[in-house]
Amino acid sequence: QVQLVESGGGLVQPGGSLKLSCAASGSISGTLFMGWYRQAPGKERELVASISSRGNIYYKNSVKGRFTISRDNAENTVYLQMNSLKPEDTAVYYCNAAGNCWGRGSQVTVSS
Repeated sequence: QVQLVESGGGLVQPGGSLKLSCAASGSISGTLFMGWYRQAPGKERELVASISSRGNIYYKNSVKGRFTISRDNAENTVYLQMNSLKPEDTAVYYCNAAGNCWGRGSQVTVSS
């Protein structure tokens, strides 16, 4: 099973940007589904964005126009570019592959 490692989280002021990376230990070129989830304290984990092997993309409504998901199959990496961040984006962000493989998560905190 492929292992996923997230990076790029941190503390940012409202309106700022962060770029999350998810590095896979193996090839992701054949993985149909790659996604970013997030879980805020006291809330359920939710799907934020996903990208298929064919490049089909989904965004949660609240992040449309602010977040961009992309994948680099040659580098076995999935990215989440987050712009115009809001305090409500604060959460632990998790990378997911094929629906059943999870990274350990990366904390994103948006606060002034």
